[in-house]
Amino acid sequence: MKIICIGRNYASHISELQNEKPESPVVFLKPDSSILPKNQAFVMPAFSNEINYEVEVLVKIKKVGKHIQEKFANTYYDEIGLGIDFTARDLQSKLKAAGLPWEKAKGFDGATLLGSKWLDKSEIENLNQLNFRLERNSEIVQNGNTSEMLWKIDEIIAYVSQFFTLKIGDIIFTGTPAGVGKVEPNDVLNGFIENEQIFTVNVK
Repeated sequence: MKIICIGRNYASHISELQNEKPESPVVFLKPDSSILPKNQAFVMPAFSNEINYEVEVLVKIKKVGKHIQEKFANTYYDEIGLGIDFTARDLQSKLKAAGLPWEKAKGFDGATLLGSKWLDKSEIENLNQLNFRLERNSEIVQNGNTSEMLWKIDEIIAYVSQFFTLKIGDIIFTGTPAGVGKVEPNDVLNGFIENEQIFTVNVK
C-alpha cells in the first residue's frame, strides 16, 4: 500500500507558507509505517518542536492502473475520506533549505492519520464542491472546499499514474487548504466532511 501526497494544491496554503506556485502537482510518498494505529493518540515526536496539522481529502484506489486517462480516472475509486498529514515543520524547513528530501518531516511514525469513516462517492453530490474542515479544541482552524484545488481528483490520478502504478488500497492525500498550525499536547482534533464527523484524535 502506498500513501501518495500532493503538495501545494491550494493557492491559499501556498501563500501562507510563502511557497512558489508549482507548474505541475508536487508529489511525495509516505511509508505505510507512518499510519497512526486506529484509536491511538498522536504522540509528539522528540525530534521536533513544531508539529503542524494539515487536513486533507483522501481518495482510496480500488483497482490497478497505469497511465490512466483523466476521463477514466473516476472508475479507479469509490471511497472518499479525510485525514491529517502531520508535518514536522521545523525539520522540513531545514531539509528544504538544504535541498534535501522531506521524508523525515512527513513520513515519521504516526505522521499519517486516516479517518475511520469512508464515504461512498455516489452519495456525494459534487466531488468538486465538497466542504471539509478541521476543528482544534472545538475551534475551526481549517475550512476548505475541493473547488479550491489547483488540480482536481481525476487530474491527480491521471498525473500520478504516469509515474507510479496505482494499486488496490493505495491512498492519495489531495492537498491541504490554508490554516495549518501547530499542535500542542492535550489538543483534540476533529475532522469533518460537510457535517459528518470522519475522525477524532487526541494529542499527547
